[in-house]
Amino acid sequence: MFAHIRVLIVAMMTAGPVLAQTQAPATAPAKPVKMVVLGDSLSAGLGLSAPAAFPARLQKALSDKGIKVDMINAGVSGDTTSGGRDRLDWSIPEGTEAVILELGANDALRGIDPAVTRAALSDILTRLKARKIAVLLCGMLAPPNYGSEYAARFNAIYPELSKSFGVPLYPFFLEGVASEAKLNQADGIHPTAEGVDVIVRNILPMVEAFIGTISGQRS
Repeated sequence: MFAHIRVLIVAMMTAGPVLAQTQAPATAPAKPVKMVVLGDSLSAGLGLSAPAAFPARLQKALSDKGIKVDMINAGVSGDTTSGGRDRLDWSIPEGTEAVILELGANDALRGIDPAVTRAALSDILTRLKARKIAVLLCGMLAPPNYGSEYAARFNAIYPELSKSFGVPLYPFFLEGVASEAKLNQADGIHPTAEGVDVIVRNILPMVEAFIGTISGQRS
């Protein structure tokens, strides 16, 4: 398993950039945005205390900028995109306005057919759209040990779904962390508390814009 993790890191270091969808400038909403992070161990905070996990650190960073969110950490360690789809209804409570969707790393590590991953993510996006819940999609990259054809099929999922569903894309959730040993725990893939802070710092401008769009739709 750790061997697969190491080759995934190599893929993350060598993959080309994907352009994120441009968003409107952020505006602090009048009342807190009800937000859920639907993800796997990367957002759940495996190996970290609850306050050090991505959702809590993101909430703190937003609060420091005067942007209030009611945040739910719906990360489940080991979860795949299919698992996220299966638990969607009870993971995303009524009244949720925004979801940060961070799933797919375990699909890639297990070599799951990209068609299965695409279908599960598509189902999640379709169901959230039907509930009028805004989504920020976080991309993931495939390890090279499954071959270039697999990587090409898997890596194309996120930008293509972003375009077809009209949702913003943060190209690579582990940007700035995957290639830095000091920012990862001993397994080489799960970020340390410092690594989480790097993720938050990198994604924060896009999350601010994402919330700004939601605020604009309220008015």
